[in-house]
Amino acid sequence: MCTPTSVVAAEDCEEIGATGVEAGSSKELGKNPEFSQVLPGLYVGNFRDAKDQEQLRANNITHIISIHDNAKKVHEDKEYLCIQAADTPGQNLSQFFSRCNDFIHKARASGGGVLIHCLAGVSRSVTIAAAYLMSVTSLSCKDSLKVLRGARSIANPNCGFQKQLHQFEFQRLTEERRRLRERYPKQSFQIDEKECRQLLVVYHATTKSKEPCGGICRRYGPPPSPKRRSPHRDNPRSS
Repeated sequence: MCTPTSVVAAEDCEEIGATGVEAGSSKELGKNPEFSQVLPGLYVGNFRDAKDQEQLRANNITHIISIHDNAKKVHEDKEYLCIQAADTPGQNLSQFFSRCNDFIHKARASGGGVLIHCLAGVSRSVTIAAAYLMSVTSLSCKDSLKVLRGARSIANPNCGFQKQLHQFEFQRLTEERRRLRERYPKQSFQIDEKECRQLLVVYHATTKSKEPCGGICRRYGPPPSPKRRSPHRDNPRSS
């Protein structure tokens, strides 16, 4: 099953910390030899991880969300949700949040495991995972991104996707949380909340800035640190 791309305009959107990582994903592939567990039964990885049968079996992956420009089913024994989407600030990913939430939640509730992957496991897949974390816990957009960074150090959605996550938080999140609880009344969210709080501790223990975009994405994130930065820090495009 594949979902067509839909694009929206992105205005005044600065690139963030690891700009261009997915667009130039060949530089990142192989740095994380294994995909990253975010919650029990929920993992984020890259497209090579999604082809690794041994790794998929070892982690009980039964369902795969493939989200990139050429998303398609690879393994016949896995259930797929394929979303064809670009890693650009103007790409509308928020339209897929509820559909992905249902796919993930149904799989986990039945004892399965879900891998969300894009090309590098940095931007698109992380955005989908962040929306899910927000929906099944009390976490804000900001804390959900921190949790993902705690689980996967290279997690870094582009700034347009961060904007969509913020809009989701303030415009649709309350209704989405209610919808999931009504649809899955027997599913406990307390364990997910506890796991996320533990990953927040990991995040704060391993980062100095304590912000997923390092303070560079100023429009949607916190204000930049008053500490003076080098030109390369202030302008991600200068490298």
